[in-house]
Amino acid sequence: MEFDDPRMRPASGSVTAATDGPGGAGGGAAGPDGASRALPACVEEFLRARQARKHAPNTLAAYRRDLDALGALVAAQAGLEPRELPIDLVTGRALRQAFAVYAEPRSAASVGRAWSVWNQFFSFLVADAVVPGNPMGTVDRPRPPHRFPKPLRGTDTPERLLASSAAPPDRTRRRRPWPERDFAVVALLLCAGLRSSELLELTVGCLDGREGERYLKVRGKGGKERSIPVEPELDAVVAEYLASRRARSAGRSPGRADPLFIGHDGAAMGRGALQYLVGRAYQEAGVAGRVPQGALVHALRHTFATRLAEDGASAVEIMRLLGHASLTTSQNYIDATAREQRAAVRANRTHQALRALLAPPDAAGEGKGTGAAGEADEAPGPD
Repeated sequence: MEFDDPRMRPASGSVTAATDGPGGAGGGAAGPDGASRALPACVEEFLRARQARKHAPNTLAAYRRDLDALGALVAAQAGLEPRELPIDLVTGRALRQAFAVYAEPRSAASVGRAWSVWNQFFSFLVADAVVPGNPMGTVDRPRPPHRFPKPLRGTDTPERLLASSAAPPDRTRRRRPWPERDFAVVALLLCAGLRSSELLELTVGCLDGREGERYLKVRGKGGKERSIPVEPELDAVVAEYLASRRARSAGRSPGRADPLFIGHDGAAMGRGALQYLVGRAYQEAGVAGRVPQGALVHALRHTFATRLAEDGASAVEIMRLLGHASLTTSQNYIDATAREQRAAVRANRTHQALRALLAPPDAAGEGKGTGAAGEADEAPGPD
């Protein structure tokens, strides 16, 4: 076959010659009959190896979908069934064509994720001496879109949310209220910056340490663990919740391995219940209109990080507390804070009046400055 990428060319001879048998230079790319290993078999080996990293089942399922989808496109180009596609036909040229088709109906983020999976896959095959090189260097990947943080809007929104969550529940609106648990959930999300999955996976034993030096052990993305300091006030809120939990279970204390947050049935709280709890907390606090679209629970994590940046935390400190994989992600909160501060200053009514005074006559309108400033005075303030 013809190799379009020099890195994909064997050192000498053909692919079959270079991988002729288990003891050949290819280290197993060919079977006893000299035929190249099929792509599906390589995919299965890769996914089995990734299981040692303790990826979440959804992560491995996403890997499989991306590998299968692109593999099917490459196989179609070669006129083969995916199960029959030999790995040596998955060249840079074939992958470029497949990614072009794959990218058309999908977002840049989806294409970038698939590119990353295939790059990991070929790096694995190179390390295992199944293929002589990684062709993904010849396949373009989209620039990932810049994602801005989505904290709660309004300078007093976190305080209003906490105050409402701490208040006695409206029993006319709740059939089975559990105010201690709901307050602990909201406080922990706001004061520890947890992801939804991280909060739901907490056990009672994750809250550890001596009194006054308590910390929360959290398992984040990719199984990475981190410790988050728990201040005495937050510790007291969680302790009050656990006391109410014991009272509801006839004095039985939960074990360290039991889930930290449970439902009325005693089972671990699920994602749907968490979203409902947080959404109801927004409604009762009167701040539902201040929640960014698509960030119901995650807005609390972004609020935690944004306030860290506003109060002078460095990108390294934010990265450690939030469990970011990249310092760039943490820097986004510092950059966003600067933008928000400038936007707040620009929205100030005094600045609006100054802009009106300095505007050209045709732009300022009748009554230059006075009318514009007067309109600004009656405009609603920032949310």
